[in-house]
Amino acid sequence: MKINYNNVSLRISAGFPSQFPHNPMPQIAFSGRSNVGKSSLINALLSRKSMARVSGQPGKTITINFYDIDKKMFLVDLPGYGFARRAAEDQKRWSGLVETYLTKCEELKLVIQLIDMRHGPTEDDNLMLSFLNEAGIPYIVVATKADKLNKTEFNAMSGALGTHPLIAEGTPIIPFSAIKPVAAEEIRKAILAAIDE
Repeated sequence: MKINYNNVSLRISAGFPSQFPHNPMPQIAFSGRSNVGKSSLINALLSRKSMARVSGQPGKTITINFYDIDKKMFLVDLPGYGFARRAAEDQKRWSGLVETYLTKCEELKLVIQLIDMRHGPTEDDNLMLSFLNEAGIPYIVVATKADKLNKTEFNAMSGALGTHPLIAEGTPIIPFSAIKPVAAEEIRKAILAAIDE
């Protein structure tokens, strides 16, 4: 399948499951803690600067955003998790929204799980990895902010991610930097492979 990533529009920002688009197109979801770099990654994949909103304030994205790519697939930006200052009621509502999406969406082909390479998986990341494993949802890991590490730190974290007990064996782990988004093409290939399956 050939996809024109420049032909993109925001279909809907859904705050409730009833607003999810009912469309047979394959969906690729982006998951990660607040401020891990989901919007920056989506913008890099689309070769845009501001299609997905990049926020300096974690926890600002409170909806699931569906981006229609060339009328052939959706890129789905899930709200960030692990933002402590959210009210408990909001955390409950948002986790319910995400869980409903992940378990009920029949068109979901792949989750791109983002992990901050400077720190490795947080407790919330581990919960999400466990959820994906238990639900049998296919995923890859994108290790963001890779440019913030020196070579020794980079190699150490690459090794730690490669042997992490909650990252399923054989899962692609792709280091990514928004400053030099050379990994974008590798991630696009992983997306196409998931759709073609």
